[in-house]
Amino acid sequence: MGQGQSNERGARSITTEQLSHELALRFSQKCFTPLEITHFKDVFRTLADEQDGIRYWKEETLCRFLVIPDALGPGPVIYQMATYLGAFPFPSLAPSILTIEAMLKVVVIMTERYGKILKRGKKDRNKLLFRSLAVFDRRMSSVYEKPPSEVIEALKIEAGAKPEDESSSGGVQQHVAGFSVDEPGNDEEDEDDDELALAALESLDAIEVFKYDKHADTKIHHAQIPTDNLRRLLMLLLVIAPLDSQGNLSKLVEGLTDARLQGLKRVADSILWSFDPEESAGILYSMFNTIIPASLPYLFDGLNPLFEHFLFSKNIDLSQRKRSPSNDLSLPKIPPQVPHTPAEPLLQQEGEILDLNVLSQLSFFLPGDTLFRRLRLLYSGGDAGFSIGSFEQKVLNWRAPSILLVAGTRLSAAPEGGRERAFADTLPPKRFPNSTQGNSSSRRVVFGAYLNVPWKQTYKEALGDPETLLFQLEPVHEVFHASTLLRDYATFTKSGVSFGSPPPRAKPISGLSSHVTLGPVSLLLDASLEFGVFTHDVGGGGSFHTSQARKHNWQDRFEIESLEVWGCGGDEEAARQRAAWAWEEKEAAARRGVSLGKDVEADRALLEMAGLVGGHGNSGGSMG
Repeated sequence: MGQGQSNERGARSITTEQLSHELALRFSQKCFTPLEITHFKDVFRTLADEQDGIRYWKEETLCRFLVIPDALGPGPVIYQMATYLGAFPFPSLAPSILTIEAMLKVVVIMTERYGKILKRGKKDRNKLLFRSLAVFDRRMSSVYEKPPSEVIEALKIEAGAKPEDESSSGGVQQHVAGFSVDEPGNDEEDEDDDELALAALESLDAIEVFKYDKHADTKIHHAQIPTDNLRRLLMLLLVIAPLDSQGNLSKLVEGLTDARLQGLKRVADSILWSFDPEESAGILYSMFNTIIPASLPYLFDGLNPLFEHFLFSKNIDLSQRKRSPSNDLSLPKIPPQVPHTPAEPLLQQEGEILDLNVLSQLSFFLPGDTLFRRLRLLYSGGDAGFSIGSFEQKVLNWRAPSILLVAGTRLSAAPEGGRERAFADTLPPKRFPNSTQGNSSSRRVVFGAYLNVPWKQTYKEALGDPETLLFQLEPVHEVFHASTLLRDYATFTKSGVSFGSPPPRAKPISGLSSHVTLGPVSLLLDASLEFGVFTHDVGGGGSFHTSQARKHNWQDRFEIESLEVWGCGGDEEAARQRAAWAWEEKEAAARRGVSLGKDVEADRALLEMAGLVGGHGNSGGSMG
């Protein structure tokens, strides 16, 4: 017992400020190279303000350095996040003044470099980011409704505190009044431990101290992120999604035209509605923790390269070497001029559906290195014609993953016109109500699918693998992951294109319904590529899992306005597809007894005029 009391007194003798300083020191030693720390210190000191012997960054300084665009308005949100993360692992110290120690911890968390010390997963970082964005629901407010919180005059340096240490990463850690998210409630639920904070304290052998700070560890389920705050952050995350650690954010910001801003807001609203904000005044942790892993696993990845910019100072030129007196008289060497090559565009061409905003939206659940500068438009209904034949001609022989996108207008409950009635007659008579309208006043819907295998005609068996994804992009963003219960991931026949439904029967069977069979979670495009239907049956049991948020049955029937297929690959994949096309044309010519001469282009034109090869873009073609 005496030993236990001694350990408790020892823990009490260590202040949270001292432990916070020790953690920052370990981060600087273990998570960065000496050169990176040199750059970081230079960046911080060059732009820091100073008052009462404390160097710190203001909100304006942080936003200017990170090139946060004013047009999007996320500056106060980023600053709120930084002042919370700067107090890690003690929420009672938040919001912290952004001293060099606080900023070091912010960079470590935002860039996920803590993994070299804290052996925890990405899930805990997401929880920490939620805390940094949230406010306590009893005083729900946006950061834009609060008065400026920067009150440096309120700082009081502790007795015996050391000035900024040149040999380490930082100076004195100070704090002001805590966030409302960290104020204790009056209920009797158990406190929610932050595993990342516990890991940090484990690394310092200071778990006991956490108990004395635990009163500030808010019951996270009573906190919410204001919807306006999250909307502004989402717009920023869409812009920075293609950013790399040494990329220039200003180049991305230059393209923020009024039309681009409207597109960003539309996409951000679709993502926002995936958290079902109608149910409460803000985003609850339960929904945040459900939607992020399933539909937005890479949402915050853009923050990594954004905060990596702290590790590249413009004032430090590594090409300059110190010259000794012996070579002072030698002529300086002029570095060779490196010709400036313009950066390859993120998207070679925009489609009717896919633009830069939707591309970034896709990167929130598909790896960015398979999307940015890697997509090629294989098929567009607006260009090649809405027919199975033109679809087949354009997408077959692409030997790499692909993405199908379809946009349209939701149909009324009662069919209007003969074509709509004919389409409705092919579907099962039982119809679910329409899906969520979201924040959109139009009836526009956008669905899609990611196919990890090459396209091919299917007969008895479907194509695809467990990496296949079905998703909705508008008006609500959601991803439906493949199940292994059934493997009817995708079918491609003369009857149409479908995902999540079994292959159609070759011939009608007497006594059985002539309606198409729709999977519990499925997307079907009809044979004319004129109409489509997305079905969501909460009973499940199909090839794709049901919705994580919308726990009800719904079905969207829509008239197709745009249909695109994008290939995920580069020049090598495109060359393979061209080679396959050339071989098929040669084989087709041989079967018809036509010999190609030396002038291949002229012969090809002759064959096209004869209707033997190519030129099926708008004719509907043949499924063979």
